[in-house]
This record gives sequence, C-alpha cells and structure tokens, in this order.
Amino acid sequence: MSLFDPFPLGDLPLPSSDEEDSGRPLAERMRPRSLDEYIGQYQVVGPGKPLRIQIESGNVSSLILWGPPGSGKTTLASLVARHSKAEFVQFSAVLSGIKEIKAVMADAEKARKLGRKTVLFIDEIHRFNKAQQDAFLPYVERGDVILVGATTENPSFEVVSALLSRTKVYVLKALDTQDVMLVLRKAIETPHRGLGHLGLKLSEELSEEIAVASSGDARAALNTLEAAAQAARDGVITPEAVAATLQRKILLYDKGGEEHFNLISALHKSVRSSDPDAALYWLARMMYAGEDRMYLARRLVRMAIEEIGLADPDAVQQAMACMQAVHFLGEPEGDQALAQIAIYLALAPKSDAAYRALSVVTDTVEQTPAAPVPLRLRNAPTSLMKNMGYAKGYKHAHGEPDAVTDMQCLPETLAGHTFYHPSDRGFEQKLQERMRWLEKKKKKMAGLTEEDIER
Repeated sequence: MSLFDPFPLGDLPLPSSDEEDSGRPLAERMRPRSLDEYIGQYQVVGPGKPLRIQIESGNVSSLILWGPPGSGKTTLASLVARHSKAEFVQFSAVLSGIKEIKAVMADAEKARKLGRKTVLFIDEIHRFNKAQQDAFLPYVERGDVILVGATTENPSFEVVSALLSRTKVYVLKALDTQDVMLVLRKAIETPHRGLGHLGLKLSEELSEEIAVASSGDARAALNTLEAAAQAARDGVITPEAVAATLQRKILLYDKGGEEHFNLISALHKSVRSSDPDAALYWLARMMYAGEDRMYLARRLVRMAIEEIGLADPDAVQQAMACMQAVHFLGEPEGDQALAQIAIYLALAPKSDAAYRALSVVTDTVEQTPAAPVPLRLRNAPTSLMKNMGYAKGYKHAHGEPDAVTDMQCLPETLAGHTFYHPSDRGFEQKLQERMRWLEKKKKKMAGLTEEDIER
C-alpha cells in the first residue's frame, strides 16, 4: 500500500478510542465524532439546513468549504465521510502533486467499481495550480470521488471555474465567542478525550479571555487551554497560566458587562474632551481585549454626530469612511483606520448644538398639540384643494432675490420658535453668521425698519 491509499472507514482520522487519544493534542482528541457534537456553523449545518440533511442521508455531492482557520473544515469533511460510509483520503495541497493525485484517483476509481465511496479531502486546495485542479475534473464528474476542498481564500479567485461549476461552495465563519467558550467547556468537562478526568476548573472570565484571543479559531483556543492546563495550580487554571500561554497580559474586560461600558464611556468622554492620547489609549484597550471592530466604528460615528456635529461637517463623513475601511480591511489593517478617526474626532472642534436642537424639538412635539400643516405649505394637485386654499400664499424661494423668502414655515402656534442655536466653534461660526444674515434679511422683507431690526 502507498502513503496515499485511502483510510478504511474504521480508520478515519477521528479518534477511535479514549486509550488511543492519550498521546494526541487536545484539539485532535476533542474533534467532533458526530454532527451532534459539532459546534458552530449553524447557517450551514444547523437543524433542517440542506447540507446537514445531505450529510445525515449519506448522499453528499462534491463541495468546497471556505472559511478561516479553526472553523471546522477538516472535521466537517470527516463527518461527511463517516455518514456516507465512505473511505476517507486526506492530503495537503502543500505536500502533494500530480503524481500523487493520479495515484489516489486510480484507487478511488477501483473502489467505486467495487461499490465503495471515497471522500477526497484536500486541505488548502487554493494552493493547487490550474493543471493540478484540472486533474480532478473527470473523477469528480464521473462520481469516482466526493471531493471536499478546504480553503481560507475566496474560491472565486483561487479555484478554476470548471471545478467550481461541479461543486457547491459553503462559507464557514469564524466561531463567535460563545461557541468557542462552549468548545472549551466541553474540553474541561469531557474525561479522557478532554481534561475532565483531571478535575480542572476554568472561570468564565478566563474562558472568555481565551475565546476572544483565539479570534474564532477553535483549534487555537484548545491549544491555549491545553498549555495553560499544564501550569494549573491545585486544579485551577490561573490568570497567570493563561497570560503566560497567550504571551500577553490579561485585561479585565467583559464584552457584555460593566467593564465594557466603562471603557466605551472613557473613549467617548476622551473624544468629547479633545484628548487624543486618552482616546487612543481607551481605544487600544478595547481592541486589545478583542472588542468587535464594527462596534467601535459605529460608536465613533455616533461620536462624530453627537460631539462634533456641524462644527465640522466632515467628521461624520470621515467616521463613515472609517467604518467602511474597517469592514473592507478587517483586522489588523482596519485598526489603523479606527486609531486615525479617534485622533481626528478628538482634535475636531466640538458642538452638540444639533444634538440639543433635536432633543428640544422632540420635547416640543411631545408636549404640544399636533398643529396642522399651514395651507401655504400644502400641495394642491386638484381644483378642490386649490379652492380650499391649499398652496395659497406659498412663495417659491428660487424666484426670490438671494433665494430667501419671509414665509413662516412653522405652524402658527410655534411661530418664532428657535430650536437650533449654533456654537461659535468651527464651521458653526459660519452657520451662526448665516442665520443672523437670514434673520435680518427676512425682517427687511417683512417691512421692518433698520431701527426695528436692531432692536
């Protein structure tokens, strides 16, 4: 037999007994043996999803799994083989070439003629060149193999179109923090395969710290747990052990608790106080602790609106551009965009005049009767509406000098109310001057004398 002979079903690269597990890494020992043990990717293999139904029925066609490291691609391929009662062949695109591919395919063809299925799992399929990928086509087309390719790269760019057309692409996501914490909890509680027989204790806070640091990679989280467990004291995995394993300081941070809100409050108030250094510090604290970058981007957009407003109208545009950059680049490249906008907002002129104006006018709406729209502001598309006085007295601004009219647009009960009071900072200085000029202009149009206007 060659190195590339298929694994018989009973020898799938899934642990077959607890005794055999002892020398394996924790991440390998805890690899799910069934779909019920599989954690995450509910959008793909959750109850009732098409792929889960196909796997459970043992009738899966060739597919490509696209997702980040540690998202469960290899495990899912193994489960496909197990449920299909198929022989499992696994090799890496990094180590194999055309010669090995042809040898595997010849064996698969023989197996098919004997009535046996073969699942061919190719890790990092994007590393195969066009000729190597083309070599799979006839075997996939004839059904000699069920091809399961795994890639961390966009298959639209990295997999030849002919192969793509013969496979179904499923997108796997990085596991969220809660899913990774569930993986860790199972590892702590499961004896022999996991660490349950050791009676170790891991606090929820440290479990979350490990999960956040893993960035959705279950394998990385389990490797961290295994290393930290070896340094446990009196059956307790300590913050010092986790910190030493991660090679970074453990920061107190609960993304759903008080410290989360304390830190975002500190960032917001540092921006409001025009302190770029403090803003950067609190931003870095949150990023270091694994805070969702899009959450930070959204909060910075909010700061641009609430704290800067019309004192610098470019601020919200800059913040929105930052949010797009963070979404487009991801981590860690997008972090620089967050730092840049935090500095910009901290140094920008501040005004909450627009924010306060909306608050005041909202209170007015709540506390006063709903006044009817003045007839002069209503459209009159029918003769009846014209006869009722709709649009009568309306002045079209573009037909007036300087495109300004003295027409009152507020309801009569609120005539003369001023809700927006611009500050004298930044661009609002110009808005303040414009409002004064408009007020004077409208008074003149209303027939007031200069003396009356000055009063």
